[in-house]
Amino acid sequence: MFRFLGTRLLRALITIVLVVTFAFVVLRLSGDPALMIMSADAPPEAIAAFRKSWGLDEPIMVQYFKYFLAIFEGDLGRSMRDGRSAIELVAERIPATLALTIPALMIKLGIGIPAGIYAALHRNSFADRAVMFTAVAGFTVPSFVLGLLLVLVFAVQLGWLPSGGQESWRHAILPVITMGVGGAAVLARFTRSAMLEVLGQSYIRTASAKGVPWRSVVWGHALPNAAIPTVTIVGFMVGSLIAGAVVVESVFSWPGVGRLLVVSVANRDLAVVQAILLLVAATMVTANLIVDLLYGVLDPRLRSARAAGAH
Repeated sequence: MFRFLGTRLLRALITIVLVVTFAFVVLRLSGDPALMIMSADAPPEAIAAFRKSWGLDEPIMVQYFKYFLAIFEGDLGRSMRDGRSAIELVAERIPATLALTIPALMIKLGIGIPAGIYAALHRNSFADRAVMFTAVAGFTVPSFVLGLLLVLVFAVQLGWLPSGGQESWRHAILPVITMGVGGAAVLARFTRSAMLEVLGQSYIRTASAKGVPWRSVVWGHALPNAAIPTVTIVGFMVGSLIAGAVVVESVFSWPGVGRLLVVSVANRDLAVVQAILLLVAATMVTANLIVDLLYGVLDPRLRSARAAGAH
């Protein structure tokens, strides 16, 4: 078990380092932050002084090593726009993002999984076809298109809900629905496929032939085994809570981490972008690690394989 955890933690650390390195290099090769912040009309002396004050005049490898040393000291840098700590800027936006992503995740789980199970248990019925048609439609429509359609219908045409901002809970309804629909569609499709695969296994037929009640077969045998691929998708959704909010927050002018990332990239605010990407990478690898641990809980064969590997 400790060997398994050590391997996963090492992979997680390598993943985070690669993500941060990629972001560090790409941001510095994509444009000069001094020109973006001070404008190209600024005196050359002022631009040179700006670069020197932020260490942009040093070789990129020197900047890279200094950045990583600062990370180990808990310093993710400061915003080039207002001089505030990057951690502080990101932290104050996290509650707004979670106010959207957590209810959206509840919608994904509460609609997607039951719909997929119901469709699998009523295969080839009208209900199955209706669920899959809705799932395909929800999966294929991009989130920004769905968001704009919801704004057009419920904000512009009907006037029931606001089109953007964060003044009240009503402002969160449309972005939450936009984020939840696509994920629920994905979960419904994967859950249905996993359930159908399990229901076709020989041990399910054997249990039914022995007279085990169908409800017990479904809850005691089918669902636990079908949960493994579904947990993978749920883990990915949990890991991408922040990254998945970028488009929706931009469409609805929601002041969360996603919108901060878009603005910071446009402004070449390096420290803020790097802090957000580090947060996203850490969230993803943590979610993947939890999913790996859940595999052992859901599938005893994996626990036996890990125990055998440890010996």
